[in-house]
Amino acid sequence: MLSAESLKQIDVELAKYPADQRRSAIMGALRIAQTELRYLKPEVIEFVADYIGIAPAAAYEVATFYNMYDLHPVGKYKLTVCTNLPCALRGGVNAAEYLKQKLGIGFGETTSDGLYTLMEGECMGACGDAPVMLVNNHKMCSFMTEDAIEKKLAELK
Repeated sequence: MLSAESLKQIDVELAKYPADQRRSAIMGALRIAQTELRYLKPEVIEFVADYIGIAPAAAYEVATFYNMYDLHPVGKYKLTVCTNLPCALRGGVNAAEYLKQKLGIGFGETTSDGLYTLMEGECMGACGDAPVMLVNNHKMCSFMTEDAIEKKLAELK
């Protein structure tokens, strides 16, 4: 289900914890699986749980609690815009509205070409760089004005 490389990466995560605390590796293991497969199907979550040695329900608890895990297909680029108060006061809502208009989609939707999924995000801990946008859960983009959004979209194509 996962490549040998991904399993090696999960083994590295497992090695960080004592044998009786293997469950602590679940967040990293799910991230690794999602990076390879783009989203987490139920059978993938169960496979990762079995590989780590925890109950599938424990893995589902993590996968369904955190918004960084995608349980359904998303676009090639998942764009998450922070609209919490500090970002909102510095243009986060405007950035989100601009992206909605530009891409022709709302939050939780994917463009018809499968390129972009737009998500509304909670605080990303970068209030001083507001408004911020996270690309594919890994790349933080700061000061996302309309011009900065245009540059980022051009770079992603």
